[in-house]
Amino acid sequence: MSATAGEVVAAAAAQPTAVAVKEGMWGSGPGDVSGYGGLRRPLLRHQRSTRPYGGYFDAVAGRLRALVPALPEDFVAVDRGQMIAYIPRDLLLDVVRATRDDALLRFEICTSVTGVHYPDEPGAEFHVVYELLSITHNRRLRLEVTAPDGDAKIPSITATYPMANWHERETWDMFGVEFPGHPALTRILMPDDWIGHPQRKDYPLGGVPVEFKGAEVPPPDERRSY
Repeated sequence: MSATAGEVVAAAAAQPTAVAVKEGMWGSGPGDVSGYGGLRRPLLRHQRSTRPYGGYFDAVAGRLRALVPALPEDFVAVDRGQMIAYIPRDLLLDVVRATRDDALLRFEICTSVTGVHYPDEPGAEFHVVYELLSITHNRRLRLEVTAPDGDAKIPSITATYPMANWHERETWDMFGVEFPGHPALTRILMPDDWIGHPQRKDYPLGGVPVEFKGAEVPPPDERRSY
């Protein structure tokens, strides 16, 4: 049986699109001494999936949209067997309250909050990722929220998931993402007077030159372009 035009369009939309092509282990060009200069692979990011997602994912997605109707229709991705829900930051608090309190969802625990820095994504340079766990239903759900570099602020979820307190502090410490509503957003890994946020990709690696058998090895941030 041949596919309809709508099915063809939906299938095409679900196909991964390469953001870029990465070459070598650290990029192509001079300075790559890794021995893997011949490697080439497409860089795929943030693809959305189409229904049916499979497993319990359809039920969770449908329930979330019923509870938070403002969610976009294409807010779900399924990658490596896990459901990812891409949430607009102005809807995050509504979503986490629904995931915790609704009897059909009941994600009681937020096991992790962390950040990712994509400097090549204008307007969405920072992604904050939330890993939720339902003990009641034995399910997992990942939420992902973006914020621009010029306004790197995402509402704190500590009022709903108190265990996120330390994770949000670490995300701010390492990436510089602020969490308005957090009770005490202070550094947790770096010293209080530390300047900058070390896991941002634009954070300088630093270091000092090292002399070895008559040759000088430059500091890490002068060796390769990552």
